[in-house]
Amino acid sequence: MTPFPSATRALWAVALAVVTGCADIEGSGNGAAQPAVPDFSSARIDPPAGVAPDSCWVRDVAPARIETVTRQIEIAPARLAEDGTLLSPARYRTETAQAITRERQELTFETPCPAALTPDLIATLQRALEARGLYRGPITGKMDVRTLQAVRRYQSARGLPSGLLSMRSARGLGLLATPRDQL
Repeated sequence: MTPFPSATRALWAVALAVVTGCADIEGSGNGAAQPAVPDFSSARIDPPAGVAPDSCWVRDVAPARIETVTRQIEIAPARLAEDGTLLSPARYRTETAQAITRERQELTFETPCPAALTPDLIATLQRALEARGLYRGPITGKMDVRTLQAVRRYQSARGLPSGLLSMRSARGLGLLATPRDQL
């Protein structure tokens, strides 16, 4: 019997979390799990033209955000007497509808290369996110569902709705040095 590759083990771990309800989805608080942990190695793409050939880039899709919107619609205006006294108040009905508050986005951004994503760096990432109140869980040094959710919360607040760690976020969290020409 051959051992499973690490990506397969990670997917099995997440599948187990889904079945047992042990993982937590951002905003759900009900113990449900996300379906999969992204496989960073398969998400790598060629860098855009004009950038360093040794840099690593990733492509991700931020799904559309759909929210339920409730509003009041006036169906009859208020009636007033000639002297301005209220004869009957305005009547309203409540209308509830789904609305897209953010369109689906295809994202391409620079990310730390796989060799840089060591367990020590990921543990430091977890501690940095924990210090900001975004990560709750054990410091494992593994890019698990909780870590991805915390990265998504951190980056979404900065305009990048992705759970895949960007170079900009890694530098902003103090995980990687910022080149002098970018200061």
